[in-house]
Amino acid sequence: MEGKRSEKNTKKKGKMKLIWKVLLVLLVIIVILLGVGAGIGFWYVQDKLGKVNYVDISSDDIEVTAGIDEKMNGYRTIAIFGVDSRSNQLEKGTRSDCIILATINESTKEVKLTSVYRDTYLELTGRGLDKVTHAYSYGGAALAMSTLNTNLDLNITEFVTVNFESVVDIVDAVGGVSINVTNAELKYINGYIDEIVKVTGKSSQHVTSAGTQTLNGTQALAYGRIRYTSGGDYKRTERMRDILMAVVDKAKRMSITQLNSLADTLLPEVYTNINSGEIISLIPQLVSYKITDSTGWPYDTKGATINGVWYGPPITLESNVKELHEKVYGQEGYEVSDTVKEISDKIVKKTGYSK
Repeated sequence: MEGKRSEKNTKKKGKMKLIWKVLLVLLVIIVILLGVGAGIGFWYVQDKLGKVNYVDISSDDIEVTAGIDEKMNGYRTIAIFGVDSRSNQLEKGTRSDCIILATINESTKEVKLTSVYRDTYLELTGRGLDKVTHAYSYGGAALAMSTLNTNLDLNITEFVTVNFESVVDIVDAVGGVSINVTNAELKYINGYIDEIVKVTGKSSQHVTSAGTQTLNGTQALAYGRIRYTSGGDYKRTERMRDILMAVVDKAKRMSITQLNSLADTLLPEVYTNINSGEIISLIPQLVSYKITDSTGWPYDTKGATINGVWYGPPITLESNVKELHEKVYGQEGYEVSDTVKEISDKIVKKTGYSK
């Protein structure tokens, strides 16, 4: 009896290790890249990670304000970009509709997810003030990370990108996600479903009623793209985070066979500069990671029309960056860099918005 219990516990532990391994490489998409345990074998891990689209973007290609590395000691932030490409164009020339910062406290293993609103008015490195979503279009992940770093006092050097169609495949691969669709959202979701069906060629039924229900990939992506209800784009980023969290929850309950199939389906759709050796080195730490917070940034923002274009400037950049470092990085009394102060003054001068 004891032998059977021990065997059962071993299988359960093996399954949980595989869950964390696959999701590690998925957090690349979702929350952190979860991995396979040591018992699966190095060759297996290498085979799976060999399916990822790796790009050699080093820290030398990314701008970080002087002195920030020291201030960010003990934290690791990975940028997750969801781009509006319909044709697997993941390098540049496409906007990042979704920007999520996955911040890992390397001491406590706590993970916090922060969505940066796509219309946020920031200084694109070397290009002047513009919407942050345009940084990826102009210069790919390197420019997008540089822009986030110089405007938010961060030292991001790692990223993961997935495209429009990947979200559909991710959700379908886990068998759909449970989402509460409100009456206000029901008004818009089917229009987005029709658009996605036209672009992807994947058929999908309409959502016919409000309430908690299982959405397929097309329906979930449509839900995540709604931006005309109360809360606008701010609420949209919350929906995107809800979808990601729901995917993680479903993946945790999948069998080893299902997870293996999931990895084979999804990893070829991941574009990242995190190499396989680095991912493998993370595996021993991953089981203790826990997502503790999910929010949007800037915390204080107000729409502004400049030269006929709508933007979402932070009010002010300086105060929002200070609050970010206090809330996400636990740096009480944080003093922003001179670079952030200069950019903040430029935004105030351009918009007239100040505290």
